Amino acid sequence: MNDRDDLLTIGQLADRTGLPVRTIRFWSDIGVIPPTCRSAGGYRLYDAQAAVRLDLVRTLRELGLDLDTVQKILTRQCTVVEVARAHLGALDTQIRSLQLRRAVLRSITRQESTTEEMMLMHKLARLSAQERQRMIDEFVDRVVDGIDPQAPGAHIATHMRRLPAELPGDPTPEQAQAWLELAELVSDTGFQERVRQMAVAGAAPGNESGPQPYDSGLVLEHAGRAVAAGIDPGSAEGRAILDQLVDPALPAEDRDRVADEMEMFTDRRVERYWQLLGVLNGHAPFPPGVPAFEWFIAALRASLS
Repeated sequence: MNDRDDLLTIGQLADRTGLPVRTIRFWSDIGVIPPTCRSAGGYRLYDAQAAVRLDLVRTLRELGLDLDTVQKILTRQCTVVEVARAHLGALDTQIRSLQLRRAVLRSITRQESTTEEMMLMHKLARLSAQERQRMIDEFVDRVVDGIDPQAPGAHIATHMRRLPAELPGDPTPEQAQAWLELAELVSDTGFQERVRQMAVAGAAPGNESGPQPYDSGLVLEHAGRAVAAGIDPGSAEGRAILDQLVDPALPAEDRDRVADEMEMFTDRRVERYWQLLGVLNGHAPFPPGVPAFEWFIAALRASLS
């Protein structure tokens, strides 16, 4: 039997593999699937090994590999494992980018965002993990500049930096919106100044943690209920609740001092910062506590009059 009887024309190879003739011809022309030989009339002829090679090329192409990389695999300049590892990393990056884009679009549709908000949200979502971390680090560095890292409360700066290494693989609209809100918050000069004020006050001599004439847990419980019920801090009912939080015999100067100290470290936007970090880090949400402390401060002030 003539060996040529086992050879396939380009048309027969196309029929066997299901690939278009023009594709096989192109791959043959660039050397990816060279013909085994040619017929007397100059037509390409391929053996069974060429068909196997063609199936491999098609599989690699369907996986997204370019022809240069396919050629390197076929000529053993690199292994399939090495190429797969590199492409897996690239695909992971593309997937994260698409998932972030989807989260941004979801957030836009739910909030009926303006054009400016949409552009800002898209820009922020495209930032790398390093760029997002740098934005937070620069904010924290500004507010703690010059403060002794060993000073009381200075360790809070470390917690303020804790962003996830990456946004979640499939971020929820809430997480995408949290990042947008956090980025806007740390870019606000008024917020920067307020956090700086709190950081300086917390690191000042004499501000070491000591016993307080109130229990924070009780403030959250009783003052929180008062807020929910709409009880006026200066009313008789408000005074009765205050008496459960501090000793009714607490001197006026101590009440004034406590109110001043609490006012310094009570801020809704700062609490929001911690809530947003929690959303991004996948922590369980915590209810706002600042309104309860604001009520407590107002009740202390009212008790002085």
